[in-house]
Amino acid sequence: MAARYNRWMVLSAFVVDAFASEIFRGNPAAIVPLQARLPNALLQSIAAEHNLAETAYFVREDSGYHLRWFTPAVEVDLCGHATVAAAFVMRTQLGFNDSRVVFASKSGPLGVDMAGDTYTLDFPARPPQPVVPDAFVVEGLGRAPLELLAARDYFAVYDSEATLAALAPDFGLLKKAQRFAVIATAPSSQPGVDFVSRFFAPAQGIDEDPVTGSAHSTLIPCWSARLGKTGLIAKQISPRGGDLTCELRGERVGIGGRAVLYSKNEIYIPG
Repeated sequence: MAARYNRWMVLSAFVVDAFASEIFRGNPAAIVPLQARLPNALLQSIAAEHNLAETAYFVREDSGYHLRWFTPAVEVDLCGHATVAAAFVMRTQLGFNDSRVVFASKSGPLGVDMAGDTYTLDFPARPPQPVVPDAFVVEGLGRAPLELLAARDYFAVYDSEATLAALAPDFGLLKKAQRFAVIATAPSSQPGVDFVSRFFAPAQGIDEDPVTGSAHSTLIPCWSARLGKTGLIAKQISPRGGDLTCELRGERVGIGGRAVLYSKNEIYIPG
């Protein structure tokens, strides 16, 4: 929301921990509801000031809601945790009463189903395909994966959760990779968890993302095919960690999780 007092534009901003059921877990996103679209440079400056993995902006228009996401450095085409956070803010802070919202976005219509305290994304599936190995990725990860595939992001498959957890990437090298980011993944050793992952995007201003919903657009079709089932439980094993329920739905995927409000504040823009 936005209001003007004298010569200031005042925006509400909410910080939400997504894919988490308690604060200081999951992935924090700043959510800024708007009454009208604002210039790209201003949106990017606000995102840089927040210095979180993502700042998301949504605005109500005649056709529905429009959603955009910015890292501290760039606008991105798809972001899961900030989409969960945006739906959470609409429902818990702004009085949105429907059980489903659909956002228009750079990646087409994106639905979020809200049931109880769970928010389930309806995202496109992005299955990984074989790719010519990128030396910056292999060297930057510090250990050669069993397989290197790619969709939007490079997709490195390792033999075990222990191997994945032990990776100590060289972010300077990964920053030179030719694709948006690098997903690293392995089968899980945890009871009841099917697969684990980590996500590195230094070229986008994020060395390691805490929990990455968009990465699961690629993780879900891959692990569904490997494990022979459409319903999966996933964990992202960053220091903060995050839990996701996953479902392959043909050319779409369902990515579910909880969210919790960390803070609410105001942004003052002169002019």
